[in-house]
Amino acid sequence: MDAPTVYRTSLRGLEKIHEGKVRDIYAAGPDALLIVTTDRLSAFDVVLPDPIPGKGRVLNRISEFWFERTRHIVPNHLTGRSIESLVSDPSDRALLAERAVIVRRLKALPIEAVVRGYLIGSGWKDYQKTGSICGIALPGGLELASRLPAPIFTPATKAAAGEHDENISFAETERLIGAPLAAKVRASAIALYEFAAAHARTRGILIADTKFEFGLDEHGTLTLIDEALTPDSSRFWPAEAYRAGSSPPSFDKQFVRDYLETLDWNKRAPGPGLPPEIIARTSEKYHEALRRITGPAT
Repeated sequence: MDAPTVYRTSLRGLEKIHEGKVRDIYAAGPDALLIVTTDRLSAFDVVLPDPIPGKGRVLNRISEFWFERTRHIVPNHLTGRSIESLVSDPSDRALLAERAVIVRRLKALPIEAVVRGYLIGSGWKDYQKTGSICGIALPGGLELASRLPAPIFTPATKAAAGEHDENISFAETERLIGAPLAAKVRASAIALYEFAAAHARTRGILIADTKFEFGLDEHGTLTLIDEALTPDSSRFWPAEAYRAGSSPPSFDKQFVRDYLETLDWNKRAPGPGLPPEIIARTSEKYHEALRRITGPAT
């Protein structure tokens, strides 16, 4: 039987403490949280009305893949507890299969740790205006989607719901969280990106950029939280279709963004419905990303 498509959850006997763009978060005792990755899709910071079948399970499985393989770089928030230890209702357990994890409660840092390996998106726009990104000067003459000489750390502030993240300088990051911690976040984020990008290349995927979130435990230990290196938090490009000077096709929700750009929509809620063919193609892209990342080398 196919796994159910999940747009919103309401679990029996558990307190929902937050509903994000994609994830529903429940209390799992004083020191832990249950995070459920739904099939919701957001674009331009608006949650769209149509779910993408299987998307949440793909995101959760890819994140777990990376969490398991990057512990040597930085610890992560997973507890290893089974969902069955918290959720007793059989129908809720079936709903949560492969899309939920129990994690430690940590103090989240107020920044997005963005790492860019290629020149695209808001970074390309900034480069065209200033020749730099977040105060980092880049060589002249780079094209759209050019590979950067080395990955760069370009942090952003976390925006409120419905608002856009805003790129900030490293100096501003130091002001927000302190210089020693800012340096550790930068080093950890770049190390995570370089490790993942090397693996992804063997699977025929280029990771153009990605964003991480970090938290601190009770001892002040830097810890990777939220999701890791998924098609929602990263730009994944098929290596065989890449060339500098044009925006490559992707395995992420850029496919949906491109469709939405053809509509007469002001990019404010409520979002427009998606045609069945766009939903189906988007689901295929997410599942292909999962197969490539976690499958055997190509």
